[in-house]
Amino acid sequence: MLKTTNYDKDFVAWSDEQAMLLEQEKFSELDLINLIEEVRDLGSSDKHALRSNLRIVLLHLLKWQFQPSYRSNSWLSSIVEHRQRVEELIEKSPSLKSYLEAVFGEVYLKAVRGAAKQTGLSASSFPDTCPYTLAEVLDLDFLPD
Repeated sequence: MLKTTNYDKDFVAWSDEQAMLLEQEKFSELDLINLIEEVRDLGSSDKHALRSNLRIVLLHLLKWQFQPSYRSNSWLSSIVEHRQRVEELIEKSPSLKSYLEAVFGEVYLKAVRGAAKQTGLSASSFPDTCPYTLAEVLDLDFLPD
């Protein structure tokens, strides 16, 4: 008999059912194929969020440094907000710190492309490698001059 699943019809109901089955230790009744995929996606989702928040911090730091006459509280608020999001993700999953270090250069290059589009400056106006350390990027008090 093929087991029917709510996975494609009602994700919330499916996830509630899977949690209940786990709590009741009814492991043979679990929808393992979809459950495994969802567990993998949880890590991917956090990695994506980490990259996205880091890119936004870097983009605004670049704009802050390379367009000082346009500095605004909006940029500053964005820097603070996205730094806090990165910090929260790392607190929740400390293993993401090494992931952050590994993708730092790649994310910086994407931030340069975004900063170039938003400022009207050419991408070559920005350094080829990040002028800030990861510690500076995450430091709530750091702003480039």
